[in-house]
Amino acid sequence: YWEAVVSVMISYLALTSASLLFIGTHFLMSHPLRAPLVQRFGPKGFMLVYSAVSLVTFVWMVVEFGRAPKAEGLWAVGDGIWVVASLLTLIAAVLLSGSFIRNPSLPGVPAAFAAQPPFGVFMVTRHPMMWGIALWGIAHILVAPRPDNFIFMGSLIFLALAGSKAQEMKKRAMLGGQWAAWIRRTQFIVRPAGLLSVGVGPWIAGLLLWAVATWAHPVWGVVGAGFF
Repeated sequence: YWEAVVSVMISYLALTSASLLFIGTHFLMSHPLRAPLVQRFGPKGFMLVYSAVSLVTFVWMVVEFGRAPKAEGLWAVGDGIWVVASLLTLIAAVLLSGSFIRNPSLPGVPAAFAAQPPFGVFMVTRHPMMWGIALWGIAHILVAPRPDNFIFMGSLIFLALAGSKAQEMKKRAMLGGQWAAWIRRTQFIVRPAGLLSVGVGPWIAGLLLWAVATWAHPVWGVVGAGFF
């Protein structure tokens, strides 16, 4: 009995360690270590280092998530929860799809983008990419309320939302009044009514992304989702 308990705890500890390393390296490389690394490796070299570290730590996180025991869920998952989760992942796909167009929060984007009026998915939130990740994570916790999922998805949700706030502090220091004006014209928390104003493009792209991702669940050996 105790051997089984210790084995489970070690698995959860490994997943937690991988998750903390993934989050920690993101924050360190994005903020206190960014300038020294750029100075040492140059902008392109920094992006290579950043991408490599992120990939390695995320792969470790995924591997430990796969190894972690799949305990019983903490609540029953009925059709109602599946409907809510499907809607959340659809909204997440729409936000993510529209977040690559003139997004002032992305690195290397011209400062003038922060002076533009809000449009598309920015009518919903000024951080559509991060909220897309967070909503996706919340949906997966709803349908799989297990300890391993709380650690894995919870880490991604925390990184997305806390990272958004940290990103705002950095952008405020870099862009000053332009970023302050962008904050005044937009909001951090998702505004559901804004989904009516995102335009046709993000909805089409989001629906396609959502359909492909949910179709692929059984192909990847994961429980069916969405229409599948």
